[in-house]
Amino acid sequence: MNVFGNYARYYNLLYRDKNYTGEAQFVHQLLQSHAPHTKSILDLGCGTGTHALLLAKEGYKVNGVDLSADMLHQASDRLSQLPTELASRLEFSQGDIRTVRLDKQFDAVIALFHVISYQTTNEDLQAAFATVKAHLKPGGIFIFDVWYGPAVLSDRPTIRVKRLEDEEISVTRVAEPVMHPNDNLVDVNYQVFIRDKNSGAVEELQETHRMRYLFQPEIELFVADSNLKSVDSREWMTNNLPGFNTWGVYFVAQG
Repeated sequence: MNVFGNYARYYNLLYRDKNYTGEAQFVHQLLQSHAPHTKSILDLGCGTGTHALLLAKEGYKVNGVDLSADMLHQASDRLSQLPTELASRLEFSQGDIRTVRLDKQFDAVIALFHVISYQTTNEDLQAAFATVKAHLKPGGIFIFDVWYGPAVLSDRPTIRVKRLEDEEISVTRVAEPVMHPNDNLVDVNYQVFIRDKNSGAVEELQETHRMRYLFQPEIELFVADSNLKSVDSREWMTNNLPGFNTWGVYFVAQG
């Protein structure tokens, strides 16, 4: 089963407190710094298209790819409500980032919200980087963020509870992690309770998101094996140097 199946219905609610605007501006600044002539972007693992839309508002033409049909349905619904000129800068399609080939190249490729950490085997990572290489114009850049290994092992994941609601539903999500130290993996077991405020009915979802935490030397190896060049790596959203308390680290590679 696609791990983002039923989850997609509540995705925007669960992450409505996520600073998408700030993150899109951060990516925009990275693009202006490392590849100022960027006009076209491939967004791998675009989800419901929020980052893509915000980057399109900055003038970029963005192609979003996601494995989840439910996520893309939400992205398409949003697309249909946009002004024609803005909508013309956005395109969404279904595909696996390990295998998708769009037969076109882009000035930049992005994979945000730990999409690369969802590639849990070496073969998965090699395939994802091959996709990036196939779609990146010479001199273009790849921006991605990951769960950073030194922080995951120093500040280990714990059980977390998140509660949110809107006019129609209330959502309680329990995240219970199980670590696999010899595989550099964390299984995040989600138990999600959705209560319909009108009827009082409660629906329960259970899903496991398997995440790989990564270290700088192995990322540099995957980058080099894909004939890309490592350019930069810093803490996501702050630009601080990564350390033992830096869970989210972004990397920039160049074609």
